[in-house]
Amino acid sequence: MIDPDTLKAEIARNVAAALTEDIGSGDLTAKLIDPDKEARGRLISREPAILCGQAWFETAFRLLEPEAMILWFVREGESVEPNQPVCEIESRARTLLTAERTALNFLQLLSGVATQVHRYCRAVEGTAAKIVDTRKTIPGLRLAQKYAVQVGGGTNHRIGLYDGILIKENHIIAAGGIRQALEAAQRIAPSNVFIQIEVETLAQLHEALACGAKMILLDNMSLEEMAEAVRITQDRAELEASGGVDLERVRQIAATGVHRISIGRLTKDIRAIDFSLRHVEI
Repeated sequence: MIDPDTLKAEIARNVAAALTEDIGSGDLTAKLIDPDKEARGRLISREPAILCGQAWFETAFRLLEPEAMILWFVREGESVEPNQPVCEIESRARTLLTAERTALNFLQLLSGVATQVHRYCRAVEGTAAKIVDTRKTIPGLRLAQKYAVQVGGGTNHRIGLYDGILIKENHIIAAGGIRQALEAAQRIAPSNVFIQIEVETLAQLHEALACGAKMILLDNMSLEEMAEAVRITQDRAELEASGGVDLERVRQIAATGVHRISIGRLTKDIRAIDFSLRHVEI
């Protein structure tokens, strides 16, 4: 789980950086508007989605105007339907105009992630498999996207290179083999850090199990190989399937009996959700 205090600080950092990137030395177009004019905005969903990113959305307005009022009609993690009102914002007109793009960018992206994850979780309902994310995230937005995975019902893998050891093919080659890599990892890993090793064949699986591996990543194996890996392992290790996973295939992968299915496209190949922020008279 993501530490709440760490996430809170990350939200402030994300939004401050995004506003600075967008506003620069000042919003020239917003200066057309009387600085004392008040405005109200109404956010509408244009498509079905899982709502995610409220804190980022709110922060975009409140960093410019702490007194801005935001009334949500939908809670974080709930589903929205086309043309459904999501929230209303009351603030100075300049604040509404300046912050809206940054606020929408976060809400659209994170809702896109949560919605994508939700689809995969629904696809494997009734099986023992968890849907797991990867480090294939937008640079600078890892915690935001990892949070959105949780909101969508998925499970976070390691946050970064510092909180878990994942021994992949190139690590194995550089270390001199599976046994050497695992032994080195077992020597250096803190007690609160997991060790996972990637295997590409059933022969490598046998070797990893013989070396005491407790978390094993099955890389790009066929459905038949995955099912055989589950039979061979007999719950001596946690098995994770990875590679070539899509919505059409994920249920079949889950049915092999693997414990986890990691999917890069949960955070890498994301289509933003269509939200519309309309200004209304007050």
